[in-house]
Amino acid sequence: MTGATIWLTGLPSAGKTTIAYELADRLRAEGRRVEVLDGDEIREFLSAGLGFSREDRHTNVQRIGFVAELLASNGVQVLVPVIAPYADSRDAVRKRHQQQGTAYLEVHVATPVEVCSVRDVKGLYARQAAGEISGLTGVDDPYEEPTSPDLRIESQNQTVQESAAAVHALLTERGL
Repeated sequence: MTGATIWLTGLPSAGKTTIAYELADRLRAEGRRVEVLDGDEIREFLSAGLGFSREDRHTNVQRIGFVAELLASNGVQVLVPVIAPYADSRDAVRKRHQQQGTAYLEVHVATPVEVCSVRDVKGLYARQAAGEISGLTGVDDPYEEPTSPDLRIESQNQTVQESAAAVHALLTERGL
């Protein structure tokens, strides 16, 4: 079976991880080999010690991209719900996949910051508003929206199941 990396980028609390796990369940039910490389887990285990400077964020994204490409090139559908705020970092991951001949799809979970701050699943927006943290992507740290993703999802306008179905439809359309 053909592997692929499906990179879900967006703001904190946009719905990236929720959509990824919903899609993973659907793909597994079809008999696919699937891995979810959750950004929070990667930070804890693969990128421990990295901070949130532009350089450290780039390093983190490149590490995740390397692991994703390695798995995808071995027939795994790799779902990557990671903020990845900088376009050049995401472009480098895409380029690596292209050089290796591995399928790569970028999905922008384009949930507005106002919706994300209401969802605030980790309490980050509240902590930032209270002055406890700074450098929150999309608030006081940049997020460079993808200019031409393979798919753009406005999660505030559809259910998680509909969002996952949209990504699944893209995979089907691309023969993945």
